[in-house]
Amino acid sequence: MRNGIVVASKHALRSNRRAIAAPFFQLRRWESIVAPALKPQRRWSTPLAETIAKAIEVTGPISIASYMRQCLTSPDGGYYTTTRPTSDQFGRRGDFITSPEISQVFGELVGVWFLTEWMGQGRPATGVQFMEVGPGRGTLMSDILRTAAQFKSFVQAIEAVWLVEAGEGLREHQRKLLCGEEARMNQVQEKGQTLYWEAMSKHGNDIPIRWVEDIALLPENQGSTQKMPFIVAHEFFDALPIHAFESVAAAPESEKVELLDKHGRPMVRPNPASKVPQWRELLVAPTEAKFDLFAPAKAGGLQQKQPETDFHLTIAKASNPNSIVIPERPRYRKLKQQPQSRIEVSPESYRYMQDFSKRIGGNLSGGKPAGAALVIDYGPPDTVPVNSFRGIKEHKIVSPFSFAGQADVSADVDFGALADAAVEASEGVEVHGPVEQGLWLSQLGVQDRAARLMKNVDEQKKKDIASGWRRLVEGGPTGMGKAYKVMAVLPENGGQRRPVGFGGDLK
Repeated sequence: MRNGIVVASKHALRSNRRAIAAPFFQLRRWESIVAPALKPQRRWSTPLAETIAKAIEVTGPISIASYMRQCLTSPDGGYYTTTRPTSDQFGRRGDFITSPEISQVFGELVGVWFLTEWMGQGRPATGVQFMEVGPGRGTLMSDILRTAAQFKSFVQAIEAVWLVEAGEGLREHQRKLLCGEEARMNQVQEKGQTLYWEAMSKHGNDIPIRWVEDIALLPENQGSTQKMPFIVAHEFFDALPIHAFESVAAAPESEKVELLDKHGRPMVRPNPASKVPQWRELLVAPTEAKFDLFAPAKAGGLQQKQPETDFHLTIAKASNPNSIVIPERPRYRKLKQQPQSRIEVSPESYRYMQDFSKRIGGNLSGGKPAGAALVIDYGPPDTVPVNSFRGIKEHKIVSPFSFAGQADVSADVDFGALADAAVEASEGVEVHGPVEQGLWLSQLGVQDRAARLMKNVDEQKKKDIASGWRRLVEGGPTGMGKAYKVMAVLPENGGQRRPVGFGGDLK
C-alpha cells in the first residue's frame, strides 16, 4: 500500500485466476475458412492483435510461445519494447507492482545476500560482476548497489554491472536511476556492430553499467582475472515463452479388415495408429466474429457479434516437431501416460538457466567455480505448472488473448525444471531451494531492517514501511511471502556450506 492505495502484485492477481481462467483455455475447433463476402467484419482490441491474426491466416495456428514473444517483444507494439508516453508497466500507475517497488528492504536484503556469498567464497578483491536479467525500472539493482557501497572492500571488488534488457524505453529508465539524469549512455562497437551500451554508476567507485539485449551477448570472460558472476533474475522467468501440451489417448483399434494375400489366404491389415498416448500442442488461433441471429437486423444485413477475446486455444490435430521433442524429458513421462494431462514447458528458461550454471560452474571461463545466481519468482515448488497462462492489465487479471501488446502476459515458473537444467549444464554447481520468499527474507533479518528504517520518521512513513515489509513476507490474497519462491545456484562444495536463507549462516 502506498498513499493508502493498494496496488496488485502478479501473485495477488494470480490467486484469483482459477475463478476466471477456464474460458481462456476452452478448446475450439479450427474452423474452415468462410467465403470473405459472407464473413462478418472483425474488430481487434489492439493493432498488434490484428497483425498477429493476419500472420496466422497465412501460417495457421501458432504456439503459445510464439504468441507470447510477439505480445511482449514485438518491435511493432510489444509490451516491453514499446515506449509509453505517460508511464511504464510497473507501479501504481502501471499494470502490476513488484517487491522492489513495495519496499526498499527487499533490494537491500538481496544485496546483503550477495555480500554473504562474496564473503563465503573468499572475499576476492576483484572480478565481481553483477548481472541482472529483466531489470525493470532498475530499482532492484539500484538498491543492491546502494547496499554494496556501504561495504568498501565489497564495492571495490565490483568490476561491472551487466543488465540484459531488450526494451529501449526501459533501458532509459534504468540509465536515469542507476547513473543519473545527465549521464550519457555510450554505444560500444566492434567492427561496426554494437557490443553493448555503457554509462557510469552514480553509486561511486566508477562502476560501469552495461546493457545488452540478450544473455548470449554477455561476455564469457575478459582477461586472466578469475570472475565471480553474481546473477539475479527477479520476476523474469515468468515472462519467458512457454509451450503447452496435452496428452492424447492412443487411437482406438480400427476395424479388422480382412484382405487376401497372394495365395488367397485371409490376412489382417495392421493398424497404423499409435498404441501409446501422445503429446499434442495447444495452439493459438483467432476467434472469429459471428452474426448475431437474435439481434434486430440493421440496414444492410444482420448485426455482428464480436467475440470476447481476440484469440483462443485449439489443440493440434497431430504431433508436430515441438510435441515430439520438447516434452520428452523424464520429468513429464508419467504425465504423458495419463490422457488429458497438460503441461507447460519453457525451453527458453532452460537456455537462461544453463547459461547461469555454466558461468558459475566455470564452464565458460575455464576457471574454478565461483559466483551465485538468485531466482525469485512465482510458481509451484515442485510440480509442473498447468493452465497458468494469464494476462495482467491495470492491476487486474485479463484474458491473455486480449489486448496483445497492451497487457502483460506470463505463466508460472517450473522451479523443478530450472533446477534440472542447472545441474545438467555443469557439474560445478549445486542448487538450493526453492524456499518461500517470506521464510528467506525472515532469515535475512527483514523485520530488524524495517525497524531501523522506522526510526526517526513520521507516523505515516512508519505505517508505509510496516505494511510494505509485511506484504513481502505474509501469505494471503495480497501477500507475496508464500506464492513467491527463491532458488539459488552456487558452486558445488560437497555440502560443506549452505547459503544464508536456505538453512545456512555466515561462518
